[in-house]
Amino acid sequence: MHRTPFHLVEYSPWPLTGAMGALFLTVGLASWMHGQSLLLALHGLVVICLTMVQWWRDVIREATFQGHHTKRVTMGLRWGMVLFIISEVCFFFAFFWAYFHSSLAPSIETGCCWPPTGIEPLNPFEVPLLNTGVLLTSGLTVTWAHHSLMEGNFHGSWQGLLLTVVLGVYFTFLQAGEYYETSFTIADGVYGSTFFVATGFHGLHVIIGSIFLLVCLVRCLNYQFSSGHHFGFEAAAWYWHFVDVVWLFLYLSIYWWGY
Repeated sequence: MHRTPFHLVEYSPWPLTGAMGALFLTVGLASWMHGQSLLLALHGLVVICLTMVQWWRDVIREATFQGHHTKRVTMGLRWGMVLFIISEVCFFFAFFWAYFHSSLAPSIETGCCWPPTGIEPLNPFEVPLLNTGVLLTSGLTVTWAHHSLMEGNFHGSWQGLLLTVVLGVYFTFLQAGEYYETSFTIADGVYGSTFFVATGFHGLHVIIGSIFLLVCLVRCLNYQFSSGHHFGFEAAAWYWHFVDVVWLFLYLSIYWWGY
């Protein structure tokens, strides 16, 4: 049989189960917001988590044990990750557009001022500034881990990854406390909706990135990365740097400029 540098992916049920889990989660959350049970949303979340574990297992097996991820395949994965991050940039661009559309020309409904009348914004020099420091530090630790891996220093690599995951979890903890203490809600007009949607989706990306890096940490401890073959880690690092940059724009525009 003639071998090619490309990998023909086998039939997989995980795209279907992932789509079903996303459907159950979305419909379940919408139903819960209208006073229904949270059971359907929890069911969708479980399906998504199981899909993540098993899909990741298959990809790791293809890359590490079966050797399907050749240089040509890895190049395709790199371009795929680049295009995915570009799509994420467009995703957050919509939130910034909505925020500046309302803040640069406040309407009568908002009291012709920004923040709107009756809204007490969060102090940008308290928890938001601490969160900024946490994410910037995590960007340094993930870069340390990456350079250690490229130099064959696996000890420094897993240490940097562990610190990055801890900082990601700490950021999520701080943001949850911030949400609990806010004097406004997502139902408080355009300010509340843009604030919670933009920062909430960023928080979701931090959780996803932390899971991504945690998987890389486990793989690093199992010596599944080498100095010349570690695209899974590179993809996680790219994603984490994207999360850092988005937070800087959120902090400067929504927290600091909008204070």
